[in-house]
Amino acid sequence: MFLYGSIQSIKKRQNNRLPIGCNDISPPLVQKHLGKPKLQFLFRLGSVKIKKCGIPVLQKKRIPLRARMRRARGTDETADEFMHATILAMILPVTIVFLVTVIAYGAALKIFPVLGLLDFPERYGLKRQRLPYPTGIVAVLVFILAGFFLLPHGQKEIGVLIAVTLLSVTSFIDDRTPLPSSLRLLIQIVIVTVIFLTGSQIYTLTNPFGGFLKLDSFLLNTSMFGPLPVLSGIFTIFWLLLTINALNWFDGIPGQVNVIALIGFLMLGLLALFRNGEPDVALLCFSLAAIAGAGILFDFPPGKMLMGDTGSMFFGLMLGLLGVYHGGKVATAFLAFGIPLIDAMFVILRRIHAGHSPFRGGKDHLHHLLLARGWSPRHIVCLTAMIATTFGGGALFLSTAQKAIAGVMLIVLVGSIHFWIHSKK
Repeated sequence: MFLYGSIQSIKKRQNNRLPIGCNDISPPLVQKHLGKPKLQFLFRLGSVKIKKCGIPVLQKKRIPLRARMRRARGTDETADEFMHATILAMILPVTIVFLVTVIAYGAALKIFPVLGLLDFPERYGLKRQRLPYPTGIVAVLVFILAGFFLLPHGQKEIGVLIAVTLLSVTSFIDDRTPLPSSLRLLIQIVIVTVIFLTGSQIYTLTNPFGGFLKLDSFLLNTSMFGPLPVLSGIFTIFWLLLTINALNWFDGIPGQVNVIALIGFLMLGLLALFRNGEPDVALLCFSLAAIAGAGILFDFPPGKMLMGDTGSMFFGLMLGLLGVYHGGKVATAFLAFGIPLIDAMFVILRRIHAGHSPFRGGKDHLHHLLLARGWSPRHIVCLTAMIATTFGGGALFLSTAQKAIAGVMLIVLVGSIHFWIHSKK
């Protein structure tokens, strides 16, 4: 678990009771859930043993952390103490990740020009000084380094690190020497398939009208990976491909991807910590938020660097993946960073209607249209941040049915902006 080392270091209380946190861990128990095994550990809090999942998996009905603690102790005091201890245990690693990222970006501004890693403004008819590019590789390297300390070395996590490495190498090459769109898409399909096969899967989706939509009804038995849910595989692969490319297409203004990623990771982290009782997933979210927040210091308009596809696709992959890690909390993820997803869908439909390839570049994304109407890059980034914070923050307090309504409202809002801009032409 991500917080074992940190929580175990919490000092014993003065009354000589066992310290709050993961201090007494018995051997893991294997329990099946929807045909997939999960590990459980027994945590000792005082004289009460409490079960805690060792691997984040889906549960049909999750009991929030505070409610579980109240049930175990019969008081709110212990739950609050445990929550406070957990939050304090997160502050140091998240701060370290932030500071390391800031230092790494600062070094990149000096090193990239020496190595000739600069962008190509002449390709887009721009007349400005060349900037360090693609600095998104810095975010990837910091995440991989932090992953060795924050992630357990299980099959799922190793699959994620392999996928991130493959995607980043491909994106870095594409940033320097553009690759065919068909080859990029093929590599992305391979990458998200690796993630699915190694255990990052969605088994059910919450139905806004009640109940669950089961994605594990049809199983494909394999000798290497065991039974694989076919519908889950289709949905997971489509979802991750959408988030990867939507964030990439949204990277038309410096700072925009880092801002939307920061908000998305924060909202998913708060959901994991306070509603799902998953401090390990929350720490991963907050660490990624720290990486994105450090990037804003350097690429908020006017930017000093450009992340490129390397950074935008990495953030897109991790945002989509955390929706899977949350046991299929796709609705919350959609509201947290729905603007680029909805914008991508409108652009794809418009290009197909015009007889063009949806993967061909163009100036028809939301930020391009607002720039053409005279908006400044800073105003566009602030608009994006305001909408994402409103809908993402609201998702923390909404039921599934209410999230569905909010999702429709977000689609209508983004669609109305598109329609308004096109009607002014």
